[in-house]
Amino acid sequence: MSTAPQNAATLPPALPQGLNRPVDPADLPFVGHAGEKRGEMLYRKLGRTGETVSAIGLGGFHIGKSVLTDDDSVKLIHQAVDRGITFLDNCWDYNEGRSELRMGVALDQGGYRDKVYLMSKMDGRSKAEATKQIDTSLKRLRTDRIDLVQHHEILRYDDPDRIFGEGGAMEAFVEAQKAGKIRHIGFTGHKDPRIHLQMLDVAAERAFHFDAVQMPLNVMDAHFRSFAHLVLPYLVQHGIGVLGMKTFADSVLLKSGAPIEPIEYLHYCLNLPTSVVITGMERQSDLDQAFAAVASFQPMDKAAVAELLSRSRPYAIEGKYELFKTSSTFDGTAKTNAWLGEEVESVQKLAPVME
Repeated sequence: MSTAPQNAATLPPALPQGLNRPVDPADLPFVGHAGEKRGEMLYRKLGRTGETVSAIGLGGFHIGKSVLTDDDSVKLIHQAVDRGITFLDNCWDYNEGRSELRMGVALDQGGYRDKVYLMSKMDGRSKAEATKQIDTSLKRLRTDRIDLVQHHEILRYDDPDRIFGEGGAMEAFVEAQKAGKIRHIGFTGHKDPRIHLQMLDVAAERAFHFDAVQMPLNVMDAHFRSFAHLVLPYLVQHGIGVLGMKTFADSVLLKSGAPIEPIEYLHYCLNLPTSVVITGMERQSDLDQAFAAVASFQPMDKAAVAELLSRSRPYAIEGKYELFKTSSTFDGTAKTNAWLGEEVESVQKLAPVME
């Protein structure tokens, strides 16, 4: 079961009001070593879990898209694993369950389940809803154990209290962990780094140590409401696995016109102390690009990072292309609030008083 580090309550100070942009965008933690190279892939440690996972993870949303047939998706998953990707991402709500169903078919063939570290995410904020979602995901994925289950879309300041409160989703996660249904626990979010810090703060108050945390990390993040500046140092300090996402933000960042090559987007993320960089893949060229990035990656020093970020800055300073931070475009649980589940009974009893 997850336990708390002795210094779990040591959070970085809140950012002064209005300072959404760091003075020196390149003043970041970097990797000292690219990782362990085996075949075509690099491998890194996942926090303090004792697990070693591929530095590139296969995103689960894209493999469930309707542009792919079931067979196309299964084939892509098999190719990714055969070439060395061991970290597979998914979520209970992706593509109405199609992403998990397809991944379940792929992993149920040829012993592929034993070759990967499988992650999925749950939207439920109550124990009852989270329990149902975990059990549904297990069935879809055709497994009796998910290696990492994460609280999905921590976007609101009330999410941590709902999850950790009496009858909250964390009770379902811990019970599932004790029952052997899940091994590790984490959370994800993409809206504001200060909400991530709030989640970590509430966890620390309850002496709970997350095994992994997922957040946007890309060449534009460093300039605006930066997860790399505000959250990443805490995760590294406390031995929490770092899962990077929104490398391209479903190609929205590439539409900015910034003079940066796609492979440089991946290099930037690999240069941070990430355990895994999760990237969406829906065609062979996406897979090839990810492996090309790994093959050509060399750790960059601060000067090289500063030069790269100088090219992204004009496009990033207002968060215009990081739509997941500045719009509701990527907020699935905001569009479908029912995924969160009903408020717990104690809240429902009090709610009439507030009318």
